[in-house]
Amino acid sequence: MPTFDSSQPLAAPADRPSINQWRLIILASLGGALEFYDFVVYGVFAQYIGRAFFSMLDSTMALVLSFAVFAIGYLSRPIGGLVLSWFGDRHGRRRVFIVSVMIVSLSTIGMGLVPTYASWGIAATLTMILLRLIQGFCLGGELPGSITYVVETVPRRAGFVCGIVFFCVNSGVLLAAAVNLAVHMLLPPPDVAAYGWRIAFVFGGLIGLLGFWLRRKLEETPEFARMKNMASKRPLTELLREHWRAVVFGVTAAVATAGYNGLLFAHMPAYLEKLLHYDARNVAIAQNLALGTASIGILLVGRLGDWIPRRHLMRVGALLLILLSMPFYNAVVAHRMNLMTLMFLAGLGAALINGTFACIIADMFPTRVRFSGIALSFNLGMTIFSGPAPLVATWLIRQTGNLASPGYLMITCAAITLAGTFGFASLSGNIGARTALPASHS
Repeated sequence: MPTFDSSQPLAAPADRPSINQWRLIILASLGGALEFYDFVVYGVFAQYIGRAFFSMLDSTMALVLSFAVFAIGYLSRPIGGLVLSWFGDRHGRRRVFIVSVMIVSLSTIGMGLVPTYASWGIAATLTMILLRLIQGFCLGGELPGSITYVVETVPRRAGFVCGIVFFCVNSGVLLAAAVNLAVHMLLPPPDVAAYGWRIAFVFGGLIGLLGFWLRRKLEETPEFARMKNMASKRPLTELLREHWRAVVFGVTAAVATAGYNGLLFAHMPAYLEKLLHYDARNVAIAQNLALGTASIGILLVGRLGDWIPRRHLMRVGALLLILLSMPFYNAVVAHRMNLMTLMFLAGLGAALINGTFACIIADMFPTRVRFSGIALSFNLGMTIFSGPAPLVATWLIRQTGNLASPGYLMITCAAITLAGTFGFASLSGNIGARTALPASHS
C-alpha cells in the first residue's frame, strides 16, 4: 500500500481531465444538482407546507411538524444508500444514477399535486410523508454515487472534481432559493401560501426528468470497469468487517457539513421570516448570496485540496465555525449587521468544510466497497445531524427562549468534525486499491 509523509505539501497533480472525462463529470454532477433541488425545495417552503398539511394546529406547531416531515426524509437515506450502493458496488455505478433520478422526479411532482389537509384530511399528510420517504431513499445513493463516480474517473484531480460535484449540488440548491425568490416576487403572500409553493415542486420534478435524459449518456467508471469481475459479492459485510473505523471517521467528516446544510438550507428561511421578521424577499436574496459564495469557495478549496492535506483545511474550517457561529446568530437576532453581509460571510465559512469532506471520505475506502463506504458514512452523518437540524433548532429556541440558540447546534457539529480530523491520517492505508491518489491528501 502506498505511503506518504503527510507533513509535507503535495506536488501538483500532473493529470488534467480530458474532454470526455469533463463530459462524464458534468453529467454526474448535474444530475445531483437537479435531484438536490427537488429535496431542498421542501425546506425552502416548509412554512407553507406546514399550513397546508397541519392546518389543524397553531402556526408554530405546524412549522415544527413540517420540519419533522423534512427530517423523516432523512431517515430513509441510510436504507436507500445501503440498497443502491450495494447494487452499485456489485453491478456498476451507472445504473444507479438512471433509476434514482426518475423516481425522485416523479415523487417530487406528486408532492406538488397532493391536496391539502382541508381537502383530504389525514390521507393528505400521510401521502406527503410517503413521497418524502421515497425522495430520501433515492438520494441516499445519489450523492455518494456522484462522489464515487468522479473520483474514480479523475483520481489525480479528486479534490477538484468533488468540488465540481458540490458546486453543481449547491447550484441546485441555489435554483431552489431562486425559485423561492421568484415566487415571492411574482405572487402576493396569500397566493404563495395557497399554490405558489406547489409550482416549485412541479418545476423541480420536470427538470429532474431532464436529469434522467442526461444520465442515460453516462459510461461506467474506468476503475470499476477494470475490477468488475472481482467486485465484492457482499459489499456491506466486507465494509463493516474490514473498514468499520473508516465508517466512523467518515461520519465525523460529514457532521459539520450536515449541520450547516440543515440550518442554512432548511431552517434559515422560516427562522428569519417567521421568528426574526426579516422581509421574505431579502431573505431569499441573502440565501442565494450565501449559496453562490459557498459554491465558488468549494471549487477553490477542492483545487487547493489536491495540493495540500485536506484534513488541515477541514480543521481550520471547523475551528472557524466553532468561533464564529454564536457571533453570527447574535448579529442576526439583533439585526446588528446587514443580512446580505452576514450571509456572504456564512457562505465563506462553509467552503473549507464543504469543499473537503467528500474527498476525505472517498479516500478512506478501496474501490471494492467505496460506494457502500461513502453511502453509509455520508448518510449516517446527514440523517443524524442534517435532517433533524431544523427541528432541533426550533426546539432549542422554544426551550431556552434564546433566538440565537441554533448557534450552539452548529458549534457542536463543528466540534465533532474537528475531533475527527485527528484520526483521518491513520486511515490512509485503506485506499491502497486506488494508488493514483496519494493517501495523505486526507
